[in-house]
Amino acid sequence: MSRYREWDLQCKVYVGNLGSSASKYEIENAFGKYGPLRNVWVARNPPGFAFVEFEDRRDAEDAARALDGTRCCGTRIRVEMSSGRSRRDDRRRGGGGRSRYRSRSPRRSRTPRSRSRSIERRSRSDSRDRR
Repeated sequence: MSRYREWDLQCKVYVGNLGSSASKYEIENAFGKYGPLRNVWVARNPPGFAFVEFEDRRDAEDAARALDGTRCCGTRIRVEMSSGRSRRDDRRRGGGGRSRYRSRSPRRSRTPRSRSRSIERRSRSDSRDRR
């Protein structure tokens, strides 16, 4: 059996957000409805994802579209065509994580607001509590 990294990328589907108790049988059962499977690999350390290889690229695409967001192995799974890159590759390139979504505006300083403002706020809230 070949390693999942050597599978045909056009026929390879990534399955994410799997529970730690996901079984190969459940995944085969769900994905096998879309066409013949060549391989199924379920991650164990760390758990939570799997790869499925179909015999035909069109079956893989159909399964990715149909099963994304459905429930399998006790959780709502994320299914997409595999990109062939690992998360480590993304981190080395500087991509991945939240960095893509950060704004380009300069960061605000972390100095606290003036004390007079915070005292004013406290005194107003204190007066409300007394009523």
